[in-house]
Amino acid sequence: MTTYSARASELDPRWYVIDAQDQVLGRLASQIAQILRGKHKPTFTPNMNCGDFVVVINAEKVAVTGKRLDQKIYYHHSQYPGGLKHETLRLALQKHPDRPIIAAVKGMLPHNRLGDDMLHRLKVYAGPNHPHQAQQPVPWTTPTPETFTDIVR
Repeated sequence: MTTYSARASELDPRWYVIDAQDQVLGRLASQIAQILRGKHKPTFTPNMNCGDFVVVINAEKVAVTGKRLDQKIYYHHSQYPGGLKHETLRLALQKHPDRPIIAAVKGMLPHNRLGDDMLHRLKVYAGPNHPHQAQQPVPWTTPTPETFTDIVR
């Protein structure tokens, strides 16, 4: 037996839409990371960007469990002395609701140039509308063994 490795000419990325309304942030992020990485395809190749594009809508309505809205803190530094800034998840969702989803997915992707390329395929929008209708995205459903034949084509 030989190991299958996809070629760049064989890759055919698709566009998927995921509605984040009332979905738990971490579980949603892990599902998105799997799609961006391409692990849902039987043609998965670890050293290539064989994943699909993901459009997330209703990011402002994402759910979190427990006291995470007030206890989860995002830090960043301005690179000046004393420039450590922080904000809670509640404040981050009010100011820019797309960033918590992007941050959660970024932590689940490879931390190299390939991971950066995968992250660029993620599009997150606060409301129900998005500007990617021309790509004809389809709603995401979890693949079953019967649907693998549709993915391979």
